[in-house]
Amino acid sequence: MTNERTWLEVDRRPDGVDDATVAAVGIGAPGRADGEMLSHAPNIPGLRSPYPMVRAVSERMGGASVVIENDVTVATIGEQTLGAGRPFANFLGVFLGTGVGGGLVIDRDVYTGRGAAAEVGHVVVDPDGRPCGCGGVGHLEAYAGKAGIEAEARRRTERGDRTALIDLTDTNGKDRLTSGTIGRALKAGDAVALELIDDAVWAMGAALASAQNMLDVEAIVIGGGLAGKLGPAFVARVTEAIHPQLFVPEHAPQVIASELGDLSGATGALVLAERLGVQSS
Repeated sequence: MTNERTWLEVDRRPDGVDDATVAAVGIGAPGRADGEMLSHAPNIPGLRSPYPMVRAVSERMGGASVVIENDVTVATIGEQTLGAGRPFANFLGVFLGTGVGGGLVIDRDVYTGRGAAAEVGHVVVDPDGRPCGCGGVGHLEAYAGKAGIEAEARRRTERGDRTALIDLTDTNGKDRLTSGTIGRALKAGDAVALELIDDAVWAMGAALASAQNMLDVEAIVIGGGLAGKLGPAFVARVTEAIHPQLFVPEHAPQVIASELGDLSGATGALVLAERLGVQSS
């Protein structure tokens, strides 16, 4: 399957939306967004090589203006504008889903560096640790992203362990581990699930303490589907794991949950589209 078919084969526009009425489109996508190109998206088959996403979507939308940004950067913009990041001039957004991504706000501006800033999911927490989907080793994403949790659960299953993480995924015909499956396994007291979430808390503590020691931000906002499913208790555990590793503990950041939940990305994409529409008018 080519990139073109992967992204444009299925038309998913909402009912009643006429292309001619769309002035601007905002897109949040995993990977690196550079101008009109999207690349380095290891969790999406067929999207490691650069793909001209902006041009392709604009053509499908009747020539509408299109802006694309990394999905977690977009989610951070959403939290900054209408969510948990509103009170802070400086904060780090960390979002747990299939992988782990980050977005950074400095002096109320989103900082993207040369296109790959705030990739907190690829902070090394154990140089001899688990393989990451990006090809690296010991990254936070290998411990706290759903894909990494599933990969480790399957490795343990191959060694003879039984876990509801895999049993529920396979018997329900799912292509991959879901946040709901993790939640059900934890509720059932599944030993492997409990251990892997303990590992995720440890890895989050190590990575986010290192980020805080470098950046000294006011707050860390934790969101994404997996964090939402694990709930406030998970955020509290991560906070406890961060504090002992801070260089200046009296300047500890506020560690808070996303306010917008699954809508943080859509909200940020809307903000980008609105800004683009204003610029184009």
